[in-house]
Amino acid sequence: MTASFTRRGATTKSRMAPVGAIAVAGALLLTGCGDQTDKATGGSTTNTAPLFRQLPKEIQSAGVIKVGSDINYPPVEFKKNGKVMGIDPDLADALGKVLGVKFEFNNGTFDTLLSGLRSKRYDIAMSAMTDNKGRQEGVDPETGKKAGEGVDFVDYFTAGVSIYTKKGDTKGMKTWDDLCGKKIVVQRGTVSHDLAKTESKKCVKHKKGKISVEAFGNDTEAQTRLRGGGAVAGSSDFPVAAYAVKTSGGGKDFQLVGEQVEAAPYGIAVAKKNTQLRDALKQALALIIANGEYDKVIAKWGVQDGAVTKAVINGGK
Repeated sequence: MTASFTRRGATTKSRMAPVGAIAVAGALLLTGCGDQTDKATGGSTTNTAPLFRQLPKEIQSAGVIKVGSDINYPPVEFKKNGKVMGIDPDLADALGKVLGVKFEFNNGTFDTLLSGLRSKRYDIAMSAMTDNKGRQEGVDPETGKKAGEGVDFVDYFTAGVSIYTKKGDTKGMKTWDDLCGKKIVVQRGTVSHDLAKTESKKCVKHKKGKISVEAFGNDTEAQTRLRGGGAVAGSSDFPVAAYAVKTSGGGKDFQLVGEQVEAAPYGIAVAKKNTQLRDALKQALALIIANGEYDKVIAKWGVQDGAVTKAVINGGK
């Protein structure tokens, strides 16, 4: 199932990997392919993946990275015929090949993923999660106060937020300002949810009437509500909104309105204390960018305008 769309209003980035990155990748491949007997467990298992030894010992022993993910967010991650698929699972598979371990996706609601990471239910969270300072520092976006331990992010994609409506029923809406006094549906705990609440406050300040925001556990439920006439618009990350527009009702249910806003990186979330895993993931991302496997995944899902050209930690603002 291949979606074909690009981010509007974005400048196309060069997809040529820097020479330095290619050199680093080559060095990693040369140094990482020797005999790697599992001395940590006293066994004789050999893992020749180039970055296996960069992982924490407990993950080397387990052979698995446990991923917390809201697996209901096509095309980023979703299930089809019982199989987890999408941009994130495909990228995770590519990362797993150079790290020498499997990425095991575990389903959870989006707003519980970071708490699951903190409780060590997951090793990482990978779920179209926007990297921003609030999440890095554990700050509640509504109160502005510290609400828990923050996380580090390894950034791997860029996306903005879009508004969509029922097809042919835009009511003249093009911007968030046009939503003042109207009702919108979103997924709970997402950047779209935070943005809707922020924009509603602006509407009230300018005496235009608040935006009524109805939040759901997943984006599919929000789309169902909009489809049934329970709101005038929905909002989600651009790749997800565009995919819904393309596929829901054979392309007859929804349409995008206006331009995407708040473009920011998606990041793989890792606990602050787990710097070894964070750094191994960064090296793995750099390697699959350099060897072309990253580009293959991005092209498969038609999201080239959101591609990154280097691995960055905590690039969100």
